[in-house]
Amino acid sequence: MSDIAILINTAVAVLAAVVLIVRFKVNPVIALVIGSLYLGLSTGLGVTKTIETITQGFGDIMVEVGLLVAFGVLMGSILNETGAIRRLVEHLLNTFGPKGLPYTMALAVSTALQTIFLDVLLVIAAPLARRMAPKIGKHGTARIATAMAIAGEVGIVLMVPGVGAVALAGMLEVPLGKMLIFGLLVVVPTVLISVAIMSFFFDRGFWKAESDEQLLAQDEPTPGTRKLERGEGTGQDAARTGNAGTATAATAATAVQTGQRREAPLFLLFLPLLASLLLIASGALAEILGYEASWIQLVGNPVVALLIGLVGTIAVARYTIGQKAIDRGVASGFRESGQILLLTGVGGSLAATVSTAGLGDIMGQFFSASTVAPLVVVWGIAALLHIAVGSVTLSGITAASLLAPIAPSLGIDPVLIALAAGSGALFMVHVTSNTFWLLQSLFGQTVRGALKTVSVGVSVASIVALGMVMILNIFI
Repeated sequence: MSDIAILINTAVAVLAAVVLIVRFKVNPVIALVIGSLYLGLSTGLGVTKTIETITQGFGDIMVEVGLLVAFGVLMGSILNETGAIRRLVEHLLNTFGPKGLPYTMALAVSTALQTIFLDVLLVIAAPLARRMAPKIGKHGTARIATAMAIAGEVGIVLMVPGVGAVALAGMLEVPLGKMLIFGLLVVVPTVLISVAIMSFFFDRGFWKAESDEQLLAQDEPTPGTRKLERGEGTGQDAARTGNAGTATAATAATAVQTGQRREAPLFLLFLPLLASLLLIASGALAEILGYEASWIQLVGNPVVALLIGLVGTIAVARYTIGQKAIDRGVASGFRESGQILLLTGVGGSLAATVSTAGLGDIMGQFFSASTVAPLVVVWGIAALLHIAVGSVTLSGITAASLLAPIAPSLGIDPVLIALAAGSGALFMVHVTSNTFWLLQSLFGQTVRGALKTVSVGVSVASIVALGMVMILNIFI
């Protein structure tokens, strides 16, 4: 088959998947499998080879990231049951003060808290952050809402153990420890610079409180404020956005906090998670330095490191909240990880089909002949997919699945390709995103206000992140 025919059929397959998701509301997992089937059959692979390629691609990516995603989500779900998120927000507030809260919250959410499912994280942390908005200073609501939006979305696709970052690393065969280290180098400056840029815009008239904010019932100085602290009021906001799962998370969080048995030091609650991340980073550094001790290879292996973190989190949680709360957290974690695992798996199926169809060689020739920096093209592909689909994780995974076959031929470190794809997937979060509506309702913004804090804010972060990746490209 000619190169042009392969390119056309690939474009049709991706476009068909997008139309099925956006226009006909087909589940992304089903849509991507249909797109893979079409691509295989239309490029002459035949029925048997197409199905074998799809199933093998699914299995290969599950070998890479299946346990990592499951362990990470379970750890975050149990950690949520302990009430650690609420306590962390309060600690950051007491330590750095209201004016430093947007920056400290953004750093915490984009790094250490990425095991927590984003919707749950927003429901628990947003009410506390919103109460502090008036104390932050001028445009406090805009600042804290922007910080939460940027941190949550950036962390998902660029910071291990965020599910998008883990999936991108798996697709492009990037060692998870390497993705963690380089992701951290991109995430921290991206978050701080982007929040500062948006604050600069807000101070110069970009934010109009009279048209960008709306008074929520919880804003009234009544005993109902106590509900907001416990998370009860947020369930109603989530229901208004059509997110039943978030409402359930808020109810579960309330039940846990009221039934908590012992108060453990905050550092102890997060210690297993931090230990697992340090072990992963240590394993990556040992590999880079050529240190081949068997014990560091064992505990530095991402699967073993996250397993250690999960076991440690369970041990701490058993002491603080008891076995029943742990069981709730495990059940919630399995529910949350199911869709993520399936989506990641079918991304692997699409990548395998693209590779087998021969698109990798064609795109490799295009990239080598292109006068545009390959990383910018990678960013652009992911950005276009996100504008069309509206899901940060889905667009990042789809872009990576298209680019995985050509990664070896680009002459660029695969970790940079993964980070560029993740950065592009952040561009233009809009009304098709559930996160958009959560932030709009939880922070009392109008739709116009949310377009400024979420759509513009995260797009700024997308561009800044690309700049950070381009700087890293100079040194590696």
